[in-house]
Amino acid sequence: MTHLPLSAAVRARYHVVHETEVTYRSPVTLSQQYLHMTPRSFACQQIESHETWVTPLENDGVDGTDYFGNKTRQITITAPHQSLLVHAESTVALMQRPDLDGIKGTSSWESLRDRLQQGMDAAMFDAYRYLYASPHVSCGLELEAFARTSYTPGRPQLDAALDLTQRIFDEFDFDDTATDISTPLEEVLRGRRGVCQDFAQLMIGCLRSLGLPARYMSGYILTHPPAGQQRLIGADASHAWVSVFCPGLGWVDFDPTNRCLVQHDHITLGWGRDFSDVTPMRGVVLGGGEQDLEVRVTVTPLPLDGAARPSSTVPAGCQG
Repeated sequence: MTHLPLSAAVRARYHVVHETEVTYRSPVTLSQQYLHMTPRSFACQQIESHETWVTPLENDGVDGTDYFGNKTRQITITAPHQSLLVHAESTVALMQRPDLDGIKGTSSWESLRDRLQQGMDAAMFDAYRYLYASPHVSCGLELEAFARTSYTPGRPQLDAALDLTQRIFDEFDFDDTATDISTPLEEVLRGRRGVCQDFAQLMIGCLRSLGLPARYMSGYILTHPPAGQQRLIGADASHAWVSVFCPGLGWVDFDPTNRCLVQHDHITLGWGRDFSDVTPMRGVVLGGGEQDLEVRVTVTPLPLDGAARPSSTVPAGCQG
């Protein structure tokens, strides 16, 4: 467990439990999994604590950092098993982000595009890795044409990004049956339906088609129960949104699924070019046959004064 001091600029604190449970039809004799389930610490977010438990117990676990700076863990389980539970538990503090007033008056989107095209600029070195097509984000004329309704000549970069965010929300319907991980962005654009992952990657494809860098953000969002009802354990969700680069401000996050500039309801796990770079859990198994997957996420607001987090519900026999 890692503890960091709280910053005076903290705007929200959360306790997050993320459980991924896989049940197999027949025994698995070997499981090797690669996890992106440790939230990042960066300017807008500070990790106070994090722990991961696995059932059955892992025989080997190696912590690491990927190409994009995300924390990873590789686990190996050699004991025969018919179910696998990965339980990740974190306490995070969120810092002040730019608000709507803070993103006004930025330079035009064309000036950023032209600056990137003129050659490697040390001040924007990180942005170049998010400028091109990637496994799940294509670039093309259809995406560029959709983006240009927002990215009109001379428009400030972040003003245009906010408009594109709002248009995706207004013009697309949330439908968790319309797409899967392999659905091309052009199909999402024509069908105008999808989920947060689709909308994030669609916006990224639009920006990259214009010659602008954008990165895929993976994490969680605090959901709000109906008035008078209690928060349900496990009812929150993994989420995806977009980070847009702007000289002077750096990376600024937008959520096209919720039509907003990201503030203090989003907890960041990691970022990459698209979903494939930050999949929470992927791996290989020997045996198992067909499998059933269940993901449970609970995000609980905490006091800003650093009071104790909620008690854990770690299953018996789990180990950090």
